[in-house]
Amino acid sequence: MISRTALPCLLALAALATALALTVTQGGALPLHDWYLLDVALFAVAVLLLRRVPGRQAVPLVLAGSVAVAAVGLLAPPRTSDDAYRYVWDGRVQAAGISPYAHTPDDPALARLRDPGLFPAGDGCTGWDERPTAAGDCTRINRPAVHTIYPPVAQAWFLALHPFGGGVRGVQAAGALLAVATTGLLLLTGHGSRRAALWGWFPGVTVWAVNDAHVDTLGALLTVAGLGCAARGRAVRGGLLLGGAVATKLLPALALPGALSGLLARRPTRGDVLLLGSALGAFALSYLPYVVVSGPSVLGYLPGYLREEGYEQGHIDRFGLLRLVLPDRLAPWAAGLVLAIVVFRVLRRGDRDRPWGGALLVTGTALLLVAPGYPWYGLLVVALVALDGRWEWLAVPAAGQALYLTGGQSAQQLSYGTALCVVLLVPLLRQHLAGRAVVAVGGRR
Repeated sequence: MISRTALPCLLALAALATALALTVTQGGALPLHDWYLLDVALFAVAVLLLRRVPGRQAVPLVLAGSVAVAAVGLLAPPRTSDDAYRYVWDGRVQAAGISPYAHTPDDPALARLRDPGLFPAGDGCTGWDERPTAAGDCTRINRPAVHTIYPPVAQAWFLALHPFGGGVRGVQAAGALLAVATTGLLLLTGHGSRRAALWGWFPGVTVWAVNDAHVDTLGALLTVAGLGCAARGRAVRGGLLLGGAVATKLLPALALPGALSGLLARRPTRGDVLLLGSALGAFALSYLPYVVVSGPSVLGYLPGYLREEGYEQGHIDRFGLLRLVLPDRLAPWAAGLVLAIVVFRVLRRGDRDRPWGGALLVTGTALLLVAPGYPWYGLLVVALVALDGRWEWLAVPAAGQALYLTGGQSAQQLSYGTALCVVLLVPLLRQHLAGRAVVAVGGRR
């Protein structure tokens, strides 16, 4: 039976799920950015109300809410990203016995693998997720003239999904399962059931993990599992999981310093060596079969992507906060220096029993420095927040979403500048309130 304290939270969850459903289906009278603001507000209300729910009811409520938040992402095909169509294509190519790194999607050698779902014909190529190929055909696969960018564990995931329909809706369903599985894993870690709601109920899970079906969700799940194993002293298992996470989307490499927290303040242990060695080994071995078949082409479009997205010296589309105070040419170097200092701090003073704290600090700092325009990169931050509890870091993926909706250099600096202020000021406010509470307790004695 639902208690009186749980009922308001349940109603807030129902309102959140309804708003997310309208966001995904683009229903109602509000523009898209207003729906996002409403989603965030309802998420905050639901999480606050969860604090009043008795512990015995919190776990099933968090899990049920996670299922609802994930499920509404399945109400429509992808709305804000077309990456899932590339996932379907890479899985199909592998199922045909061909390396995904060997050909581009518009290569005539793969014409027999095309279907109307990925290569629509006769509709004028007018959809937001459609673009012409060099041969004049139409496709929903982004960048059809370049090789795939996704690492081998992601490719294995795409291949595993192919038998279950081989379409984008199947990839979305898999994203929903990954999202709920991550919530379940967070609940099992024993760090507080309410923290798991920071992932399971987060609006970005609906949009980025399920509706857009980004493979970053798999990387987040493997990272959570790997850090959990590292905290329990299971070095080899933790390293293998973290190596698999890096071989899914590369970004989880930022969590590795957290897994080695405090390494420079102590004599390295056998566990440290095993964790790092198994992570590197898992990453290298996952690439081996593809290297044998495809050679250096396993790098795919990664170098070109880095250039295209502005991860290079002097590019004006990245490092927005640093460019407020530094010349353009110095911004990438300054970003590298700041990140190196943060990594050193984690390796020197990090808590080895809470590796997710260091992982969150390094990952969140990296995203603040680079200021990417793709909000789904922040899914890893959301998962780490759910482990660590420092909710202020959710401002970082929120900044990515704001930038994705608006675009432009000024929007980048405003959104990520606001996120930086939240990350810096909330701990000070928390410390101030804790100090006042101590003084109040002391005054009553």
